[in-house]
Amino acid sequence: MKKFLYALIFTLHIIPVHAENNPFFNGYEQQIAFHIGYGVNSGFLLPPPTQWVPFIMLHAQYSQPTNFFGMYARKSLNIIQTLGHGKKYGWHWDKYTIPIAMLSEDVIPFYGDNWYTFIGLGVGMQAQQNERIGSKLLFGFKLGAGYRLSECTAAEIFMQHFSNGNTAPENNSYAFYGLGLTYSF
Repeated sequence: MKKFLYALIFTLHIIPVHAENNPFFNGYEQQIAFHIGYGVNSGFLLPPPTQWVPFIMLHAQYSQPTNFFGMYARKSLNIIQTLGHGKKYGWHWDKYTIPIAMLSEDVIPFYGDNWYTFIGLGVGMQAQQNERIGSKLLFGFKLGAGYRLSECTAAEIFMQHFSNGNTAPENNSYAFYGLGLTYSF
């Protein structure tokens, strides 16, 4: 089963797809995005935005168009830097200032003329393991929506969740709510 999943993920990331109608790209073939998120202390996949913490995510992303079972999608390389400071809810957030590299796929289930929604999954590595996640291996889950500001740019809002996917005894997560800007070219 693992070999099948690896082959599927690899295949989805190398098959080129034309971007003519893809709402992420508006006819362009490449995209860069910059996101910033603020942390939430929650272990849930969909964290309630109730326990805000001093934890920031800076995220740069390079994407190309693809599809996922007939739905518009984007495959992405992600460079993420988390920045924590202070102590809140029993966690020393400065211990989690860690770079992360990730491959991800975002899929659009619903869209209109100038808007879209997306669901994303990813797998990546953080530079060091810690007691909150307990693994260098990370899995990402993302929900969001975007609105086209011009032919080449769009604004996005999102919720991002990172965890070890139960691959280590410690199974807390990093969770963020944030804003982003994409530029297609």
